[in-house]
Amino acid sequence: MGATDADPFAIFHLPPPNETAGERAARETMEAAAKKRSQEIDDELKRERAEMKKQKSIVRVLLLGQSESGKSTTLKNFRMRYAKDAWDAERASWRSVIQLNLIRSIITIVETLQAEMDGEPLDVDQPNTPITPATPNTAVPGNGNSDMGFHYDPLSSYGASPTVITSFNVTHRSSGLDSPSVLSRSNSISRSMGPGTLSSLLTSKHQILKMRLGPLRRVEADLKKRLGAGADEELDGMAQTLGPLGTETDTQALMKRPRREFSVRKLKEALESGAAAAAIQSSSRSGSVHGHGAVEEERSGEELSSSPGVDEATEVIASCKEDMQALWADEAVRVVLKKRKIRMEDSAGFFLDDLNRIANRDYEPSDDDVVRARLRTLGVQEYKVHFESSSSTIFSNGIGGGDFGKEWILYDVGGSRTMRHAWLPFFDNVQAIIFLAPVSCFDERLSEDSKINRLEDSFLLWRTIVSSPLLAKATMILFLNKCDLLKKKLKAGVKVRHYLPSFGERSNDASTVVKYLREKFKEILKQHSPEQRVSYFHATSVTDTKATASTIKAVKDSIIRDYLKSADFV
Repeated sequence: MGATDADPFAIFHLPPPNETAGERAARETMEAAAKKRSQEIDDELKRERAEMKKQKSIVRVLLLGQSESGKSTTLKNFRMRYAKDAWDAERASWRSVIQLNLIRSIITIVETLQAEMDGEPLDVDQPNTPITPATPNTAVPGNGNSDMGFHYDPLSSYGASPTVITSFNVTHRSSGLDSPSVLSRSNSISRSMGPGTLSSLLTSKHQILKMRLGPLRRVEADLKKRLGAGADEELDGMAQTLGPLGTETDTQALMKRPRREFSVRKLKEALESGAAAAAIQSSSRSGSVHGHGAVEEERSGEELSSSPGVDEATEVIASCKEDMQALWADEAVRVVLKKRKIRMEDSAGFFLDDLNRIANRDYEPSDDDVVRARLRTLGVQEYKVHFESSSSTIFSNGIGGGDFGKEWILYDVGGSRTMRHAWLPFFDNVQAIIFLAPVSCFDERLSEDSKINRLEDSFLLWRTIVSSPLLAKATMILFLNKCDLLKKKLKAGVKVRHYLPSFGERSNDASTVVKYLREKFKEILKQHSPEQRVSYFHATSVTDTKATASTIKAVKDSIIRDYLKSADFV
């Protein structure tokens, strides 16, 4: 067709014959609207393509593991290192959570003393779990030299539940309270008891301490209210018919028992609510002990000092500091806790050794305090982290190009069996799984189902995760966590072979146990993965922020490198 030839399609753009001026105006208006709509569609397609490209560049990491395995603590370590501005802005708002942890520990001790005074028998059917700031007393299996305890081996019989023996010798197991000084004092007291009961150790002094610490219950309620709409989720017995991923395994109704832990749906909202409520209380105080009439009466008329700008909860906690210290340092209290197998030091949210620092009117949380703090969450917590080029050796070497792998979304999901069904929607399009398996729990049982050993549950859950076709392409990272508690437990004399017969006569030290369990997790990964996959294994104590920092960096670089390989960048 020559340059001067007429356009054969021009006829379709000619106006109709005999078109009036009004018809022409209407036609041009319609054509302009159609052209505008066409441009809007083109722009929308461009935005969608840009969003799809952005989504492909985002690394999604899912933190999985049973309840109290260390998922939230691991997330805190990531945020503390790579989202420093947001972390620093949030740190002060954790004060209410830490104060609640402290008060719950004191109330747990007070309730345990009351149970001893009332002569309540040991609850031998409850799981052997280190006491949490919301979990009542627990019991443990007997020693390995008798025929008591768990008659199973979770490493050689993966789907079997342990046989729970409800009668055993309660005088064997040592706890986190078994330091040489406490043991010597406890043994001295025990020898001086004679044929009497332990309750004879508890005198009027303990009754007075209990009464003087009464105001803390009101402060506990106030702190819970500050943190927003919480839920006291029942723990023990809730999941006796649930499988590893929280799905029903039979039609039997769930058995519930009155064991609860305060929880929140959204962590960020709870922290913001708590900080705002504390600020309002602080600004409303004008030098008088506002609202302390009941407190003064409960504390036998003792006059409480008040500091301007200090919220009421902080004021009461500071005024109770000496009584809390006296309770925690009391030798008879330690003996009762030891008898009832309550290991306060091994629990999440333990701050009793920091009373002198935390129970002050000018207390501000440190990074370590926030990492150790415990606030149970029921919903899925989502955090975004953006890595600068200088923060990664991969980026600094020029690998990847553009923004690929620099933006991460980390998901922290509830680990209880009653909440694991919520994990499934997040299995799609996830690049990495960080699975936390607490290695110190070989002699403990699940809070939500006391028939299931915690280590067995970790193996069952790990097998379910690695065998999922939805996660076949995901990088698997295993944290063999709580190595610090494992060392303490083994040092106290607990023998692994009494709970894991397959462990045999291996050396009963932490490094040997961790190596043994790592090989078992590797075997499961190899046997049950749909295809060959990349995996990494780390021995961790995620509450140790300094030691965890290097692990977090290695994990970050590993995930990014594997992600870029999958995108054909390396």
